[in-house]
Amino acid sequence: MPYTVEVLPTAREELAALPKNAQRKIAAKIDSLKEDPRPPDAKILKATAERLWRVRAGDYRIVYSIEDNRLVVLVIRVANRRDVYEGLEVLARRLVVWRGKQGRA
Repeated sequence: MPYTVEVLPTAREELAALPKNAQRKIAAKIDSLKEDPRPPDAKILKATAERLWRVRAGDYRIVYSIEDNRLVVLVIRVANRRDVYEGLEVLARRLVVWRGKQGRA
């Protein structure tokens, strides 16, 4: 059964600020997470208390969470590889806030 992909508003803004060719590549990668949220090139980020994943899309990284119980992939951040890992705890807080709005903390 395919997953639903949700994108946080902050991640949507980050994506919109990127060049159009990068946006297309990243959007295709995000779309592919519906069928396989753990592709072979995905990595778990170990620097946070939350279980966050990342995949590459050229020079950019997509940071996301997988909610297996709800079949949801939540995109938390989209940024250049040199900037994406700054403030990982802020990303983890975004996830906690999103879960609270979904009725589970």
